[in-house]
Amino acid sequence: MDLVHLNRNQTFIKELEERLDSDGPFSSFQLFSLGYQAEQARIVPSFHGLRSLDFLPHMSFLDHQLETALEAIEKMNGRVILADEVGLGKTIEAGLILKEYMLRGLVKNALILVPASLVNQWVNELNTKFYIPAVSHRKHHNWGGNTILVSSLDTAKRTPHQEVILANEYDFVLIDEAHKLKNHQTKNYQFVRQIKKKYCLLLTATPIQNDLMEIFNLISILKPGHLGDVASFKEKYSGNKGKQEADAYLKQLIERVMIRNTRENTNLKPSNRIIETILVDFTKEETEVYQQLNNMQRGQDIFTKITLLREICSSREACFLSLKKLQEANTPDEEIHSIIQKINELPAHSKALKTVELIEQIGNEKVIIFTEYRATQLYLQWILQQHGISSVPFRGGFNRSKKDWMLQLFKGKAQVLIATEAGAEGINLQFCHHMINYDLPWNPMKIEQRIGRIHRFGQENDVKVYNLAVKQTIEEHILNVLYEKIRLFENVIGELDAILSDLNIQDMEQEIETIYRESDSLGEAEIKLENLASIVHKLADDMNEKSVGE
Repeated sequence: MDLVHLNRNQTFIKELEERLDSDGPFSSFQLFSLGYQAEQARIVPSFHGLRSLDFLPHMSFLDHQLETALEAIEKMNGRVILADEVGLGKTIEAGLILKEYMLRGLVKNALILVPASLVNQWVNELNTKFYIPAVSHRKHHNWGGNTILVSSLDTAKRTPHQEVILANEYDFVLIDEAHKLKNHQTKNYQFVRQIKKKYCLLLTATPIQNDLMEIFNLISILKPGHLGDVASFKEKYSGNKGKQEADAYLKQLIERVMIRNTRENTNLKPSNRIIETILVDFTKEETEVYQQLNNMQRGQDIFTKITLLREICSSREACFLSLKKLQEANTPDEEIHSIIQKINELPAHSKALKTVELIEQIGNEKVIIFTEYRATQLYLQWILQQHGISSVPFRGGFNRSKKDWMLQLFKGKAQVLIATEAGAEGINLQFCHHMINYDLPWNPMKIEQRIGRIHRFGQENDVKVYNLAVKQTIEEHILNVLYEKIRLFENVIGELDAILSDLNIQDMEQEIETIYRESDSLGEAEIKLENLASIVHKLADDMNEKSVGE
């Protein structure tokens, strides 16, 4: 073995000897003591345990968060997928890991890539909770230097930013919502994989959604070659070939680079989740319009008809805009014109009035409403205002600053936040514990994402979720088939990804759209949906029985 060569600072030794011989000059003992204490503070006494806890006395960490940080640093060498369920504090774990590496002198620069709507939130949490001097990327900031830089992935991958980032070497790289990198053919994936990094954290609540190749792609960002090459991995794990024999070994390999905490295996005592379904009666006039849409004779495909039926269940405005587009895209049609006239004559929407009534029953507490349509969002704002209820909108078209401003208005001024699906990703609203699903999405996982905004780490109250649906319409059918039959809110949500993967369904919403598009009638589509729900229900029961047996 080669000997270790030590380089001595001969200049310092020579100057010290000269001063000793000439009896000075020396610095004061007070300055010496301060310098000595400063050096002691910088020395890492041990690489075991979390030293950062001494510097964060204001923070209260849960056991699973401390264990995750320790395991990521000491066993996984800082290259790990943090895959906790929604609401268990992945951001807290990531901040703790980064703080630890900075205190140990191992991280001086870091690049944190997150969705655009979360940039300011990340900066704020790192600053206030961990005393980490993170900054968001601005035009006057470069991508190098000893900075903790937070940026959106979309900004980072654009020219000229991409070229500068790929030319740098980062001590620490973090990617939030990393499941969006599951496709190795995307530019985002190729860009992230090329970034030179010493430590790397990937944060996602759904590391495996539909295909084992997705986890292969994520792990290849962390540790290329850890799961072998693409060809051999596909041969071993694609489809059912060799699945039973290979699963145990694959699980071991994944566990070396991924930590996943669930509510069941933590000591977290979360607030209860109370679900209430509220069925709304249409007025006679609304029912007539719904039936007219359902009985349209012109050559519309089933999917277009279903879309119109869903829209009239949401608001007159949403359906009106779609019918106007149909009318403009085609030659004048008396049937569409007649329905538009009927919609113009409708009074206030029954479901909107039920929402007003529900908010008034809730009292002065904060409420978040989720709708699928922007037209409905604007209508709800108007009708709430008519009843003296303050509200603010939140949607994907807002830039980052406007989203932050809307959230601050909701927290400090308005009673209600009316959000489209953009409001379901990443934002934390623990100060609110009432949620109204005004429109139910076709993808049940979106409901879980919505609820995860308020039912998460830090929520001190029971969370109350109200699902609204109009009786004897497509909404009630979707509610019965997708939500109640598969027992979404009981025990399937944590297993739904695995079930869909077994069924080779890439996306639940796309699958339902396909069912409607390929059906010749509404009745045929409903039968197919019933069959799909029955299969999911059966697989969930089988999974539960197997779990109990183990």
